[in-house]
Amino acid sequence: MAVRQIRQEDDEILKKKSRTVDNIKDERIQTLIDDMIETMHKAEGVGLAAVQVGVLKKILVIDLYDDKGVYVLINPEIIKEKGEQEVQEGCLSFPNRYANIIRPAEVIVEAYDREGNKIKIKAKELLAQAISHEVDHLNGIVFIDKIIPGTLEYVDSENTNTISKE
Repeated sequence: MAVRQIRQEDDEILKKKSRTVDNIKDERIQTLIDDMIETMHKAEGVGLAAVQVGVLKKILVIDLYDDKGVYVLINPEIIKEKGEQEVQEGCLSFPNRYANIIRPAEVIVEAYDREGNKIKIKAKELLAQAISHEVDHLNGIVFIDKIIPGTLEYVDSENTNTISKE
């Protein structure tokens, strides 16, 4: 396993659509998944999409740091959304920036796990938010494309003071 470089806001790859994974059990795909998990944990993130480490494949990992462990979703598709929630979000590709976003309160997502089994997850609250955020990445959409105007904050990572708000 290896920690990969997280692509930052000015990288054009973040605006590109990811491609379907055809061979889930491929050794390179499995290595990518392991590297994504390690990278997400090292960066203390909740989620990471493959595009954020420069790979245009429909793979995302999420860890809410609870008893459920790491979610690995391959070729995820949100098939149902319900309700709305206004949430504050950040992104590993946009360090020290936070903004309010409207996300679904609940989602149902179909995907494959890393063993190639088809799975369906009904997610609420933070998990629904994380899935929506990462699926957006796979479609070339970044969180700042969806912010509620006037809520973007730049935070000084050294002392966590808000520097400015737009």
